[in-house]
Amino acid sequence: MLTHFQYKPLYEHADIPGWRFSFYYMKQRYSGIYHPEGRIEWTSGFPAAKSILEAQIHDLMLFHVYDK
Repeated sequence: MLTHFQYKPLYEHADIPGWRFSFYYMKQRYSGIYHPEGRIEWTSGFPAAKSILEAQIHDLMLFHVYDK
């Protein structure tokens, strides 16, 4: 399970979609960019459980960003 999930807009102008995110998984920090079409660009390497974590990130982004 990922913990300490954080996100912020990629651009200063908040109307342009794109977000930076970070979280901890198994005591290691990971970060990336979540693109508007749902593509995830990993900026700190990607975890071994990449597909499971990407599904969780999609769910969190849907909840926090798109379901405002």
